[in-house]
Amino acid sequence: MLGDFGDRAGRVGLSTRPDFALVGLLRIPETQISPWVSLSRRIAFAIALLFTAALVVYLGRAGYRDNTGDELSFLDAFYYATVSLSTTGYGDITPASPEARLVNIVIITPLRILFLIVLVGTTIGVLTERSRQAFKIQRWRRSVRNHTVVVGYGTKGRTAIDAMLGDGVQAAEIVVVDTDTIALEAAANAGLVTVHGSATQSDVLRLASVQNAASVIVAANRDDTAVLVTLTARELNKKAKIVVAIREAENTHLLRQSGADSVVVSSETAGRLLGIATTTPTVVEMMEDLLTPEQGFAVAERDVEASEIGGSPRHLSDIVLGVVRDGELIRVGEPEVDAIEAGDKLLYIRRAAK
Repeated sequence: MLGDFGDRAGRVGLSTRPDFALVGLLRIPETQISPWVSLSRRIAFAIALLFTAALVVYLGRAGYRDNTGDELSFLDAFYYATVSLSTTGYGDITPASPEARLVNIVIITPLRILFLIVLVGTTIGVLTERSRQAFKIQRWRRSVRNHTVVVGYGTKGRTAIDAMLGDGVQAAEIVVVDTDTIALEAAANAGLVTVHGSATQSDVLRLASVQNAASVIVAANRDDTAVLVTLTARELNKKAKIVVAIREAENTHLLRQSGADSVVVSSETAGRLLGIATTTPTVVEMMEDLLTPEQGFAVAERDVEASEIGGSPRHLSDIVLGVVRDGELIRVGEPEVDAIEAGDKLLYIRRAAK
């Protein structure tokens, strides 16, 4: 218990840390850029700096003196810029003829720039990457709203995210919370925002901005962990839709009491499908079809249209399974939904987009 308390105390204050200190805990995915593109941009930026410096010198050429006594030309100004920005300086060997200075500009200086890029590029890249991540974290924390927090990136969590992406949810709207660095690396490679830490701690969930989330998916490996995560998430967000996957049905009431809106018993669901498959395997095939949004048929929800109000859901062109009224699901066939009302939502079967 004391060890647990010490660990929790050490993690308190994550959400209040400066953004720079969150780099590594909170990771925002970046668009991958080719190393050659990155190198070309750096060289182009260096050349732009050289031209800018040369223009400044040329405009103020009255204040410069050449050792030959002549007024500075733009070539002289450019030469001055190259030796200045490359930190070469002036010494006992200085090109005096225009030809020599041109060679110095065209060949020597680019070599100096390339050398500097190779020499310090790695260090600069690391520092720049950390600063850029801190800036992206700051911008993300200010703007993130109505997203989905997925706790656990194991088989269940990853499959849930795949289903969401198949339904058109953008990867930027999903945040993954896990303690497994390998799983988080896979999530980041998939373009998802990741948070490293235990979701049983309120500060870790705050870091994932669960207080601003529209929904929370809890796909923990243990049922007791799922209960703690659900309690913490519900405490931080009273309105979010919380969906939890558990192993044992006997824990369903605990999740309901903890604030879960929906509870999926993975072991029993798999067991039912296994039992059905022994006698009617085509039923299992159809269930898999309905649960796969990318192909075949899919179960979806939509608002009723004005022309459908007052009619029966059984007489619509869509195959309606149920009506959601005031947040409650009423199955087709019940007398309460013989007539569709304004504000209802229809749970129906649609053909998935090819």
